[in-house]
Amino acid sequence: MEKMLTLEEWAEAVFGAHPPHIATLRRWARESRIFPAPQLHGRSYYVLATARYIDPTKPIAPQINQGSPRRSSLADRIMKERGLGKTA
Repeated sequence: MEKMLTLEEWAEAVFGAHPPHIATLRRWARESRIFPAPQLHGRSYYVLATARYIDPTKPIAPQINQGSPRRSSLADRIMKERGLGKTA
């Protein structure tokens, strides 16, 4: 299991010398802006060292793997088996 850090320790590791205020970090934890989500133990939040801040204003783009060939759809495979495939 990975080491858990307090929000303050995590913020220093991620943001360097000028991390966000603790109130901001707690709000991010409540609003699920840190992934994986921090765990609340008593009054303190603990987060994995590998956690990242997720900016809600930026859309999450799916990663497209350019190296693998595109698999045909089920309809294409059925048409091919029946000899009714595309003739182009």
